[in-house]
Amino acid sequence: MIVANLVHRPIRTLISIVAIAVEVTLILVIVGFSLGMLNDSKQRQQGIGADVIVKPPGSSFLSGISGAPVSIKIADILEKLPHVTAVAPVVAQLNTEGAIEVINGIDLNSFERLSGPFQFLSGGPFTGADQVIVDDYFADSQHLKAGDTITVLNHPVKVVGIVEHGKGARKFLPMATLQDWIGAPGKASVFYVKLDDPKNADLVVKEIHDVQGLQQFSVRSMQDYLSMMTPEHLPGFNKFIEVVIGVAMVIGFIVIFQAMYTAVMERTREIGILKSLGASKLYIVNIVLRETILLAICGTILGIFVSYATSNAIRAKFPLLPVSIQPNWIGYAVGLAIVGALLGASYPAIKAAQKDPIDALAYE
Repeated sequence: MIVANLVHRPIRTLISIVAIAVEVTLILVIVGFSLGMLNDSKQRQQGIGADVIVKPPGSSFLSGISGAPVSIKIADILEKLPHVTAVAPVVAQLNTEGAIEVINGIDLNSFERLSGPFQFLSGGPFTGADQVIVDDYFADSQHLKAGDTITVLNHPVKVVGIVEHGKGARKFLPMATLQDWIGAPGKASVFYVKLDDPKNADLVVKEIHDVQGLQQFSVRSMQDYLSMMTPEHLPGFNKFIEVVIGVAMVIGFIVIFQAMYTAVMERTREIGILKSLGASKLYIVNIVLRETILLAICGTILGIFVSYATSNAIRAKFPLLPVSIQPNWIGYAVGLAIVGALLGASYPAIKAAQKDPIDALAYE
């Protein structure tokens, strides 16, 4: 009877299923996009190969926001510490034109000492000032090849090399070039430190804090730094997720409420017949809620399918926009969709159960 009731009004049933699918897709894709960007940034930081990260006092947790406020000569001080095998100063500049990105100005020799040389897929290292190295994801998204000219921070630069992704930024400039562009000669934003053994990270962090003039610097082991790259440590991230979930649940609630309320009104006489045959109020409520659960199940299955299809389409069209659909969020989305649907169906179900059988039988 449950299935027959839904099949009897196919358009309304289809609209309800699609609305729940939209609710699930909205949660999975937007949350997946947010988490995907965060995880991608985390993996690229890890790929730099440093064991300790040193930032100037008052630096933002997010890379590229603080500019280049301290002398590059701090690298010389850090290199003299025990257990330190390499130090790479980096200028990180946030670019908000077009896509939001962080551009790194590097000294190629010191940067490659952290995790090994860049793996060039085409072209090669810097040979001059106004040049840029890009990763393969960015090159594919822009259809670039070595030798092409692009604009970075309003300056034309030549793409001299395309490298495998995964080492911090997607665009690398010679350090002196970026320092000159932002008016910070001899300055750096962050210092990446490589150790003889990652197990010595906590010891080196303490040693750096003991150095005169570096007491106020932000110094963390890379493991500690990466552990902070979570939604809880990003300003406004959780609030954004809550807004997305709230909007999605409102969509599901309204559509299910309208569908089930209309269904109850259209089946007034049927409800009267059931009650005249001895159906209890609980039985009537049970019928309406079971219909709702069936709609919610169909909608969530469709929503999960559409979410994965959308994720794959985004990856194919926009390689720089990773969407990571987390299995635990699938469970959250399904639970939220079913709860929202049941809330939307509660009033219609109670209204149906309270109908007087005599009035219902007389209903035309």
